[in-house]
Amino acid sequence: MGDPVFFLPAASPTLAEIAALTGAKLAEGADPERRITGVAALDSAGTNDLTFIDSPRYLPLLAATRAAACLVTAKHLDAVPAGVVALESPRPHDGYVSVLRLLFPAAMRPQPVFGPGVSPGAHVHAEARLEEGVTVEPGAVIGPGAEIGRGTFVGPAAVIGAHVRIGRDCHIGAGASVTHALVGNRVILHPGVRIGQDGFGYQMGGQGHAKVPQIGRVVIQDDVEVGANTTIDRGANRDTVIGEGTKIDNLVQIGHNVAIGRHCVIVSQVGISGSATLGDFVVLGGQVGVNGHVTIGHGAQVAATASVKDDLAAGGRYGGAPARPIKEWYREELAIRRLAQRASARQKEDEGKEVS
Repeated sequence: MGDPVFFLPAASPTLAEIAALTGAKLAEGADPERRITGVAALDSAGTNDLTFIDSPRYLPLLAATRAAACLVTAKHLDAVPAGVVALESPRPHDGYVSVLRLLFPAAMRPQPVFGPGVSPGAHVHAEARLEEGVTVEPGAVIGPGAEIGRGTFVGPAAVIGAHVRIGRDCHIGAGASVTHALVGNRVILHPGVRIGQDGFGYQMGGQGHAKVPQIGRVVIQDDVEVGANTTIDRGANRDTVIGEGTKIDNLVQIGHNVAIGRHCVIVSQVGISGSATLGDFVVLGGQVGVNGHVTIGHGAQVAATASVKDDLAAGGRYGGAPARPIKEWYREELAIRRLAQRASARQKEDEGKEVS
């Protein structure tokens, strides 16, 4: 079996070009015309690769690296081994990411499998409207009245429902489904995403539970990215909204009527119940649960596995179940740990007395 390389570099910048791109200072005596053809971690970098270090814990790996050049902070300059060109930077990882983006633009978003144009194996309704430059791959279905903007890619077996609007330069991954939705420009929906299905709404009763019609939409603004197998329910009586620039990880559940602000970060396995509201730049760690109808303020950060049952103020950092200010949570956790340690010590002492 072969050993394929999935991403090939699209450029081979010189050290001078990398210094200009990243704002780094090239070490004196280094050849500014030396070319870099790859990037790699400290322990796997080869003689044509760029690497970086931004933590002292990796200094042993730096000492042994075979990289051509290394982005490094001023305090670690002396640790760069002979033969490795130092590029001094206050933020080495940021510089490394800039070079990654230059070398591997194809890794920025999923790529077409079969190439440009509308595949003969796709099913595009006669009343759908596609601008020039739309790619539709085999098995995809686009319903009546749907409109898709220039440069958008619709992957294999994806389903775009009737009257859906999708903007320009979007990517709809394989097997995704988008219904009852308005999608902005430069949006990335990874494989298996589900957008616009009805929310979880029932009128509970002693004889059974009557389904409540969900008549809202999903509105996804520009530059949003949604990870694989995430679900975003359409609104019940108003729209579910995902704000501009928000990034959502895999396996997230967003309920009906939820309003998420701009540039939020929502990590894997988060669940957000119906009618919750998130301000701009909110961060939710993995497996956070958010109750319905609560509000999380602008810039708030919630630690992984926390449970949000009440409103959270803007700018705060929270953790625990129920979520509370993180310093308070830390103090409580420490107090509980100390109590447990004391109880364990007393138990061992009592057991020792019984033995004697």
